[in-house]
Amino acid sequence: MLSLRKGRYAARFAETPADMAAAQGLRHLCFRGSAGLDADAFDAICRHVLVEETRTGALAACFRLLPLTSGCEIGRSYSAQYYDLGALEAFDGPMVEMGRFCIHPDRRDPDILRVAWGAMTRFVDANGVRMLFGCSSFKGTEAEVYLDAFAMLRERHLAPRRWLPRVKAPQVFRFARRLARREPDRKRALLTMPPLLRTYLVMGGWVSDHAVVDRDLNTLHVFTGLEIGAIPPARARLLRGVAG
Repeated sequence: MLSLRKGRYAARFAETPADMAAAQGLRHLCFRGSAGLDADAFDAICRHVLVEETRTGALAACFRLLPLTSGCEIGRSYSAQYYDLGALEAFDGPMVEMGRFCIHPDRRDPDILRVAWGAMTRFVDANGVRMLFGCSSFKGTEAEVYLDAFAMLRERHLAPRRWLPRVKAPQVFRFARRLARREPDRKRALLTMPPLLRTYLVMGGWVSDHAVVDRDLNTLHVFTGLEIGAIPPARARLLRGVAG
């Protein structure tokens, strides 16, 4: 049972149909910009985490988790629809995919993301997870808005060759090739990079060498991986401080 309370926010697993509907409603608002329910076949095989305001119970953020015993199961993941993850089939150890992460658009409190990562850390530690992965989304499908961010990803954060995802989706932006000579403006790159992705990167995360154009959700996304053993000790202590 996941239960984490820090300051104004608390994280817990969704347990009821109403909880699930609330998460799907927030996802629809964040990814599609309107009222409705964002649902797919992966919902039934995932655990869903809600981050709520403790005073009102209002849903501030949510995400879902798909645990895998090792890389041999990675073909079951949501990400495997869009990326050739054959290299990661050799990963020996428990993995978990984090997906559909979103924060209510009216909320700007950084503690929401902090509590979400605290809940994730507690889950990772409790289940001996050795790799966390998923798709990190940029809003919209026009890559030109994010060229500095993609150039920084190419320069500093590409996946190790042994784990590098290959192209599978029909429409992609091959930023590692296209931006090989572009010097990124660091300030602009960080301003346009999704907060979730920035958090992955400061913990030692890495990304695919291309972005998938997802017109259904109106996003560009990169495959993102984080080997738990590679997290810097100081950062790991901070995360476990929130999770404790």
